[in-house]
Amino acid sequence: MRDILPALTGWYAAGRPFGLATVVGASRSTPRDPGAAMAVGPDDEVVGSVSGGCVEGAVFELAREVVEDGDARLETFGYSDDDAFAVGLTCGGEITLLVRPVTPERDPAFGAVAESVAAGEPVTVATVTDGPAPRGATLAVWRDRLAGTLGTTGLDAAVTADARGELALGATGLRHYGPRGQRREDAVSVFLQSFAPPPRMLVFGAIDYAAAVARIGAFLGYRVTVCDARPVFATPRRFPEGVEVVVDWPHRYLQGTQTDERTVICVLTHDQKFDVPLLLEALRRPAAYIGAMGSRRTHTDRRARLVAAGLTGDELSRLRSPVGLDLGARTPEEVAVSVAAEIVALRWGGTGTPLSATEGAVHPPVPAP
Repeated sequence: MRDILPALTGWYAAGRPFGLATVVGASRSTPRDPGAAMAVGPDDEVVGSVSGGCVEGAVFELAREVVEDGDARLETFGYSDDDAFAVGLTCGGEITLLVRPVTPERDPAFGAVAESVAAGEPVTVATVTDGPAPRGATLAVWRDRLAGTLGTTGLDAAVTADARGELALGATGLRHYGPRGQRREDAVSVFLQSFAPPPRMLVFGAIDYAAAVARIGAFLGYRVTVCDARPVFATPRRFPEGVEVVVDWPHRYLQGTQTDERTVICVLTHDQKFDVPLLLEALRRPAAYIGAMGSRRTHTDRRARLVAAGLTGDELSRLRSPVGLDLGARTPEEVAVSVAAEIVALRWGGTGTPLSATEGAVHPPVPAP
């Protein structure tokens, strides 16, 4: 959804209706997770994807229909054993889509939500998918305000409480309630989609490898900052557009920077006078990934210095060093792919094993937040 919002915002601002299809449920092996979206706008322009091509033709027609008749639809697509050419997912999974019309009259909060996402302000959008409540009705929930309604005061109150919890986690998924928000009933299904600010990637050491890691980090959706104490290396022209470049001692910059459980820290300085104080700080604060570049000899020496400085075994166990997966990488770009592969594997619980050597689902269940 985040990727296609610029196009949707333009249509919305111009008052031009569009049909929006969102994945609200997925089971077994599916190409896209809940929250993935596709929209059909004016002149049949299509943006986004909900299945990687398997059912987009059928979704295109559904999106046009909901714009014409104004009624939201809930549709499920799966693989057809009887006819392999029928509309369905050839990967064997199943996805459920909510397809709804969007106009300023039907969804007056959509523009404010888009502005918040663009500005990095957290917001959760709750949408009724099924049950005795208006299908397609939306409620936008910020930390300090609301917009829209799901039909009843009780349902709005219950969903608001849950939405703010999801907002803190940056999570997305279905919740179930009674018609007036009762907690132990499941008559009404509501899809909560959270738009948290992009996670941060902090890259320390403004070397050629850092430029490649910063580039692939931005491609993966991180907000990237490169930090180095040496102004001759830490210059914006050496890094991709949109990457923040900071001249400061790495440990001092990190001490003044907020991190959370989604933050990625890549230590590429390869110099003990930078690495040791930086890792002492990094390994004692929240982060999803902390990796450090260097040979095995460098790693052994660095580890001994960190132990001498007082780090515990549990703290040291968080360090990924030498950084990256074993891909045989040599060039800065190849090393960046290796680092990115390790980050993605850690995020989703992957093993790094070639898929051709594994069995079972290609996309395992998403780890709980």
